[in-house]
Amino acid sequence: MQRNFILTDVMKTGAHQAIEDFIAMHSLKDQSFDMTGEYFTLHNYDLDSYNRRFAIIDVKHANMRLTKNKEFYAELYRRLYLLKSQGFVFIKATPWESVHNIETNPEYPNIQDFEHVKWSGGVSWFWHYMYEKHKDNKYEFDHANKHYDFLYLNKLTRGHRQRLFDKVEPLLTNSLYSNWEKGIKLPREYELPWAQDYPQTGLDQDIYEKPYNHTKFSLVSETNDTNNEVFITEKLWKAIMAKHVFVVHGNLLYLQKLREMGFKTFGTYFDESYDLESHQKTRMEKIHKTCQELLKINWQDIYLQTKALRQHNYDTMFNKEKLSLEINKTLNLFLEFADSR
Repeated sequence: MQRNFILTDVMKTGAHQAIEDFIAMHSLKDQSFDMTGEYFTLHNYDLDSYNRRFAIIDVKHANMRLTKNKEFYAELYRRLYLLKSQGFVFIKATPWESVHNIETNPEYPNIQDFEHVKWSGGVSWFWHYMYEKHKDNKYEFDHANKHYDFLYLNKLTRGHRQRLFDKVEPLLTNSLYSNWEKGIKLPREYELPWAQDYPQTGLDQDIYEKPYNHTKFSLVSETNDTNNEVFITEKLWKAIMAKHVFVVHGNLLYLQKLREMGFKTFGTYFDESYDLESHQKTRMEKIHKTCQELLKINWQDIYLQTKALRQHNYDTMFNKEKLSLEINKTLNLFLEFADSR
C-alpha cells in the first residue's frame, strides 16, 4: 500500500471539503490518501512517512479578486517554496471549470516557477458533486402529461450558446426556455420555489421537478462546444436525474464519452450524429435538424420505448462504484505526474 498526503488548499481560498470528499470516493486498491485543508496543521503529520506529497492550489475564478494583493502573493510564494523543499508536488485546481475556460482566462495565480499539473472538471467532478447533493433526496418526476416541447436553459452568455439559440428560436414557440443575454426568464411557476430571484449563484445544481415533468425534451446547453476535453456539468446530470430525453450542445464526442462511462444515449430513437461532427457550425446545424425531428416524434411513444434506458442512466448516475472508477482516473493522473518527476 502506497501512502499519499494531500494539502487540499494551500491558501484556504477554495472548497477543500468538496475536494476531500471527491478524493475519498476513490477505489484504488493500492493507494491511501490522508488529507487536510489546513496549512498550519502540517506539523501534526509525519510527512516523511508518505510515498507522495501533494499540495493543491485553488484557482477558481472568484479568486481573481486577489490578483493585485501583494501580501497574498508573498505568503503564497513563501508557502510554495517551503512545501517544495519538503518534497511536495503541486496541483493547480479548478475542477469547476473546463480546460477551455482555464486557458481563455488570465493565469491566476502565476506559479510557473513551480512545476505543477492542472486539474479541470472533466467528466467526474460534477458527477460526484451531484451524486453527493442528491443521493438521499426524493423527487416526484412524472412524464405522463407534457404541455411543452423543450426545456432549454441558457444562463451565462457564451458565444456558442447564443448562436444555437438564434438558430433554434423559431422552434421554441411551445417551449420553456431562458436566455440571460435577451432577458428571457422562465415563467415564475417553473423556477425554484425557494429562490427569490432564480437563477441565483449557488442554486444551479438544485433541481425542480415541474419544468421537467411538463416538457418533452431537454436541450442541454453545455459550458463549451470545443473539440478537446469533454466537460460534463450539472446541466446534463439534472436531465438524467429527471429521466428526461435529452439532446446536448456540447463538446465533440460528448455522447460517446457518456457511453464509455456506462450511460446510454438515444441514437436508436433519433439522430445523434451531431456528436461526431468536429466542425462547430455543422454540429450546431445537425442539432437544429435533430430538434426539428423531435417535434415530429410522438413523445408518448419515445418515453415508453426508452423507459428502461432512462432508468439505466438514473441508476448509473447514483452507482457509487461506477463513479469511483472515473475518480480513479483523475487521481491516477496526479500519481503519474508525481512519479514522473
